[in-house]
Amino acid sequence: MFDQYLIRKDSLKNDYKDGEAVGFQFAVRIADYRGCFLSLHNGYYISCDGTEYPRELQTFEINGKAPRTYEELKWCAWEHWDYDDEGIVHVKKEGGLAKGVHHIGLQQSILAQYGYMPWDEEWVKNPPVPGSGQGAGKTDTICYFDLELQDCCCGASGKGGEA
Repeated sequence: MFDQYLIRKDSLKNDYKDGEAVGFQFAVRIADYRGCFLSLHNGYYISCDGTEYPRELQTFEINGKAPRTYEELKWCAWEHWDYDDEGIVHVKKEGGLAKGVHHIGLQQSILAQYGYMPWDEEWVKNPPVPGSGQGAGKTDTICYFDLELQDCCCGASGKGGEA
């Protein structure tokens, strides 16, 4: 339902550290109209130009706080991601992305926040792998976006985010 709005089209940028591109980032919205507590946010299936980037290479930035791993978010039981708020997904990739258009595949993994299913307790201990279809909630398929990189210069020029 909200799949076409998951990524803001003009948000693809490289991340920089000490003037060197260390990855890329883009702005996302939650696919669930209720929002969610961050402890239920399990990461993303992300592919870029045919290469997959597992959640171990991802961090998530929301609510004015520095990017955090999904392991760190697991403990944020009282912090909420509201429906209308954008988060920023940071993906580690040495050298960042080249100038031009990139084909991004994305599927959110947010665990159920109401009701009870037999697998819920297991998923709290061992969250499902994003992209497997398990825990995908409102995004039951991988969505694809063609996004143009909004910067291609070093971080010292004022373009791109600091990782």
